[in-house]
Amino acid sequence: MPDAFTLATAFACLFFAVLFFQSGLDKVIDWSGNLAWLTGHFEKTPLKGVVPLMLGLVTLVELMAGLASVLGLLYALNPRYGLPPTLGLGLSCLALTMLFFGQRMAKDYAGAAVLAAYFAVGLAGLLAAGLSMRA
Repeated sequence: MPDAFTLATAFACLFFAVLFFQSGLDKVIDWSGNLAWLTGHFEKTPLKGVVPLMLGLVTLVELMAGLASVLGLLYALNPRYGLPPTLGLGLSCLALTMLFFGQRMAKDYAGAAVLAAYFAVGLAGLLAAGLSMRA
């Protein structure tokens, strides 16, 4: 039976696998819709000229975070498979920090505040992963 830290790590990885695969795939499937919305969202910010680049970078990091989280989940459940969960959880925290930066630049403070809860899950998952690996 897995210990509590291993389960916390596994569920954090599963959470971010779902979150970032869905979000990344949505950006790939509806690139033009996402680009149009983000162009308007950042219209009055210093980032307005780099929206396509930012969208591409965030999409790439989100897809990498989703994939690494799946591999981290496999590793958490059986250390012979996949990558250590810290990679997926770390990429997830990176993606959330990028999104948080964008929300703050766009002065969407409510949207930025929502990301704090996701970030807390990521930090808790990283802590659990560290503790489960030490045990």
